[in-house]
Amino acid sequence: MSTLRARADRRAFLRAAAATGAGLALASPAGAQTVPPGELRLNQLQLIDLSVGLEHDAPGERTKPKIEYVTHAAGGLASMMDTFGAKAEDFVYSNGHGWAVENLAVGSHTATHIDAPYHYGALSGGKPARRIDEVPLEWCFGPAVVLDLRHRMPGEVITVADLERQLRAVEYTIRPDDIVLIHTGAATRWGTPEYFRQPGLDRDSTLWLVDQGVHMIGIDAWTLDREFAAQIADYRRTGDGRYLWPAHFAGMTKEYCQIEKLANLERLPRPHGFYVSCLPIKIKGGSAGWCRAVALVPR
Repeated sequence: MSTLRARADRRAFLRAAAATGAGLALASPAGAQTVPPGELRLNQLQLIDLSVGLEHDAPGERTKPKIEYVTHAAGGLASMMDTFGAKAEDFVYSNGHGWAVENLAVGSHTATHIDAPYHYGALSGGKPARRIDEVPLEWCFGPAVVLDLRHRMPGEVITVADLERQLRAVEYTIRPDDIVLIHTGAATRWGTPEYFRQPGLDRDSTLWLVDQGVHMIGIDAWTLDREFAAQIADYRRTGDGRYLWPAHFAGMTKEYCQIEKLANLERLPRPHGFYVSCLPIKIKGGSAGWCRAVALVPR
């Protein structure tokens, strides 16, 4: 019943949100433990950007994205002249200027993005893993809860006990299809070498969330797992390959998606009672897609 209720609430919200300017009912599937249903208008929702952008040579990326900016006066004009067979002076409205275009050479895991189950392995739960263009849209929009794990130090594991403790602290029970956001504080170090220092989930804590019916887990850090340095150190110390990429590889057992490189989680005014939209770009057959993650918070 809880799953059906959550999906019905989500559909109701989407139908109402489509009716721009009309009164809409925001019914949170968390019921009494979050915001009670009420009549709201779209202008009563605060939109909070939870994303970092694509940036040329971004210091927060291990593999630097490349962006070629084609300007109005140079390449853009030349392209328009070639396309339309016209001279510069023929573009009357623009006073002889062309269009602006950006050409990108970036990975699909650059900036804020969603990892599809295919990123973790070819199979998930014994079936072909979904690519990013196959991820259900229902997984990418829904009620959310943010868990403050900023006390966890870089390299440490965010355990099941940590998650349970924070849920008790904010008096929230996870419902199926909730979006769970992990707040590590790493996003405040974006653009510095310290950004890559972070805690993260392990196999047990990831599967625990998935077992609650969660399909989308987000984190304000470079990866959902612990920093690579900690994984490598434990692997070299023990020779045990289970220390390597355990949160990601958990998606081969049970499918889920993750949002990496979130930002501004500290701007959320409350830990739950809001929605998150994180619709990914459809890259055919891709393992990930960029997204503009946004929180919709009733004022």
